[in-house]
Amino acid sequence: METSLSINRRVFLAGTSAFALAPHLAAKKHADKPNVIILWTDEQRADTMAVYGNQSIHAPNLNRLASESVMFQNAYVSQPVCTPSRSTVMTGLWPHASGCTANNIPLPLDIPCYPQLVNDPDYRTGYFGKWHLGDEIFPQHGFEEWESMEDGYRSYYRDFRDKDAKSGYWHYLQDLGYKPDSGGYYSRGFAARLRLEHCKPKFLERKACDFIRRHRDEPFILSVNFLEPHMPFYGPLNEEHSPEQIDLPLNHNDPLEENEPLRYRLLREHYRQNGFEGHDLMSQKGWRRLICNYWGLVTQVDVSVGAILKLVEDLDLTDNTIVVYTSDHGDMMGSHQLLAKTVMYQESVQVPLLMRAPGVKPHVVRRPVSHIDLVPTLLSLVNYSIPSTLPGCSLAPLIRGENPDADPVFIEWNPAQRKSSASIPGVSDEEVERVNQAYTRTVVSPDGWKLCLSDNDKCQLFNLHDDPGETTNLFDDRRHRDVISRLTSKIHAWQESVDDVVDIG
Repeated sequence: METSLSINRRVFLAGTSAFALAPHLAAKKHADKPNVIILWTDEQRADTMAVYGNQSIHAPNLNRLASESVMFQNAYVSQPVCTPSRSTVMTGLWPHASGCTANNIPLPLDIPCYPQLVNDPDYRTGYFGKWHLGDEIFPQHGFEEWESMEDGYRSYYRDFRDKDAKSGYWHYLQDLGYKPDSGGYYSRGFAARLRLEHCKPKFLERKACDFIRRHRDEPFILSVNFLEPHMPFYGPLNEEHSPEQIDLPLNHNDPLEENEPLRYRLLREHYRQNGFEGHDLMSQKGWRRLICNYWGLVTQVDVSVGAILKLVEDLDLTDNTIVVYTSDHGDMMGSHQLLAKTVMYQESVQVPLLMRAPGVKPHVVRRPVSHIDLVPTLLSLVNYSIPSTLPGCSLAPLIRGENPDADPVFIEWNPAQRKSSASIPGVSDEEVERVNQAYTRTVVSPDGWKLCLSDNDKCQLFNLHDDPGETTNLFDDRRHRDVISRLTSKIHAWQESVDDVVDIG
């Protein structure tokens, strides 16, 4: 049965699928087939550049890109952890639909990614950097050129893959004379401690620039996927920012009361009890040092993004190139005294999203949008039809500055096997196991409400207008029963429309 939600999105999609940028493009060769550059980071929360409110972090190239782009102020991932989120950005499918519901589940070979959906032999295609969707170092899913840099996923390769093969970055370090530090391989910690010119962002920068130079006279689709600012939170620009510059998040001291999810409270205790990478996370000094390092990694990415975009400008390709910048999820980085991702708080699920398109005036889109809409948007921007199998819709009207009716955004959490090693007095092992296996479905409504429904843990309700730091869970407040009922219906309608069979709420 079709719900009103699915019907509305299909109508919206039909109205946008014919959108084309060709009338705005300069009269150049392949003007009807613009280039696409997708720049991703890993674990970059939204407030790491000036346009998202951080005036202190050193990111001049990202700030410039933002000033030239449509900036989506409230962009959300499909699931706040690497593999599921990446599967959505590449395929336009929800994690539960692609099967990539947890890290290290390979994307099925028969599910097409964006270049395969374009399916145009005129386009040259390249994927450079972290993949984390299976068979890490091997070209696949419609990308002709492949530059890999992560050897740590080799135990997850499919049986027909060569388990002894090495990444491009491994060979690069070998040629520079570095000796592997970990059983014949280079660990992430080793790579993070190299000089700037030999770290992963510069490696990707050089490979991306070479690809662009070679294909400057052909339409191309290039995805550049930085690991940074993902852990290890260490790099050559650790001292780029001073700890005295760091203001801890306003919700840093939120106590996470007992009406908050138990899994989140266990994670908080884990970081308090164990610290992270030698940082004492029971002290403000430890948090400030860690945040400084994290900011330095963002600056490191900024340097390489700047070099790639400068080459696009120098080669006179700007007027025929779409640039997208985003991340696969955020990082709590001290908010609620939590670290990393996997939770439904804003810092984990909200990411930067910038789109620079020829002929499109820069502006800010404040309504919530989702990564589920990226593939339909990119298909429409290069003038290709959007398959009816994709649940998302094109953001092209918003990019054009139009103001169609706003839809809610949905986020899912599907549990993995990883368990917390922390303990809380009075919490049994059985309770810990129960919440570690809990599913969550979240809706963010255009009017600023956020409801997180869980099957085996505490549910949450936040008014993001009044409480942007999410410090007061209103789910048990009887005054908001109507809001909870309305948003629960939204979640159930969405689940029905996308064949999500998890029994929530």
